[in-house]
Amino acid sequence: MWLWYDWQAAAVVDEHGHLVDVMQWDGHMTEHAVVERLRLIASGQPIREARELHERFPEAKLCVHGDPELPEAEWPLPSPEQQTIADAAALRLAVEGVQAAASDPDRRLEHLVRGSDELRASHLTMESRLIEWAGLFFPLSTVGDRAAYVRAVANSDAPEAFAVAMEIEVPAELPTELEWRTVKEWAESTASANGRLDRMEHALRQLADSHLPSVSALVGPLLAARLCVEAHGRARLARLPSGTVQILGAEKAFFHHLKTGAPSPKHGHIFMHPWISRSPRWVRGKIARMLAGKISIAAKIDAFEGTAWTEDDVVKVEERVEAIREAHKQPPPRR
Repeated sequence: MWLWYDWQAAAVVDEHGHLVDVMQWDGHMTEHAVVERLRLIASGQPIREARELHERFPEAKLCVHGDPELPEAEWPLPSPEQQTIADAAALRLAVEGVQAAASDPDRRLEHLVRGSDELRASHLTMESRLIEWAGLFFPLSTVGDRAAYVRAVANSDAPEAFAVAMEIEVPAELPTELEWRTVKEWAESTASANGRLDRMEHALRQLADSHLPSVSALVGPLLAARLCVEAHGRARLARLPSGTVQILGAEKAFFHHLKTGAPSPKHGHIFMHPWISRSPRWVRGKIARMLAGKISIAAKIDAFEGTAWTEDDVVKVEERVEAIREAHKQPPPRR
């Protein structure tokens, strides 16, 4: 025996496909009311009529409309007018779902992290090409500050103006007016991309600070956001064991280790943190293991809305890093 239900009715059917009992919704059928009933079914809960029938027929198996286990029967389906209201309610639920996704900080972090990576790669390519291009005409110009060099080209209407800005002599061979204009426009695009990248990373820092305050305080908002994206969300980052957090971003090396027996990776994205990257190579694994454990704790605090870590908590972790460095000043003897 089965208990079928959809948003507007419920019915009990026997093994022969005969309807034993039927209950239909007798409430005021408005779009808002239908939305509430559809939302109830989407959450995995039966409607009121199905619950009442289940009390009368406790042996019946609850099945929502469309379940492949249901036998063929004359189900009390909605009328065309009722279906029109249900379609409008379903569309409204879909809009609410899209709006809920837009408010998800995990999804927004992913777009910011991926977008900044793509923009940074594009900007660095444009910047390198500009420096090499302009350097053909001004080989004596030095590039101490790449961003300043780009701005100098972008602000120079003529090669002579660039030479004055860089305090170098005007070379004998100069680009044509049209070519220099092209170089200048390329520099303007490069400087604009750099500005967009700065604004995007600033937005990323703000969102990470609010969504992952403890992890951001510990390892910085940019690295915190990257770890969250690699873990596919704050909640999953909080559930991951510290050993997995330690190698997030080094999945290829880890699976290569499993496949070939090569040395396992000691760190993934957390290598970007100066506590690890600026430490001697023989203590990086120890620091990474300790830091991954602290990140796991901080992620749990953020995910379950505990009291966010402060600078005092970060200082304690830094003291632990210094203790590890002090205890392993010399590399271990080779075997």
